[in-house]
Amino acid sequence: MASKKGTSGFISEFKQFIARGNVMDMAVGVIIGGAFGKISTSLVNDVIMPVISMLTGGISFDDWKIVLKAAVAGADGAIDPATEVAIRYGTFLATILDFLIIAFAVFCLIRAINNLHRKKEEAPAAPPAPPEPSAEEKLLTEIRDLLKEQK
Repeated sequence: MASKKGTSGFISEFKQFIARGNVMDMAVGVIIGGAFGKISTSLVNDVIMPVISMLTGGISFDDWKIVLKAAVAGADGAIDPATEVAIRYGTFLATILDFLIIAFAVFCLIRAINNLHRKKEEAPAAPPAPPEPSAEEKLLTEIRDLLKEQK
């Protein structure tokens, strides 16, 4: 019976954790980050790499590799590319480029947020109200006003 009570406490604690706003914000960030990752990967694979490939004489980044063991022919005489053992550094470079694009985007986002925070902190505060005159100043002002009235 004690384990049932412990389980319900665990579940209610988990519900409280999920209901917090920062967890929901984090979930939204993960989902948007995943979508942005796909966009970045497409940018690298479909836009940047073809241009680099063209500049390197039509060599695809997928072809940039060091073959450790060549592919062998199958029973039907056709070469089976799955049997090749190679270090595919072209694909690795594409992945590094993809990472750098995502890291740069995150850097720009964080920098923009930090600038907004700095602007809020640097916003000029309302000028302080002039200090209340002291009792002596009030008395002298009244005396001055009375003397002006007598003239």
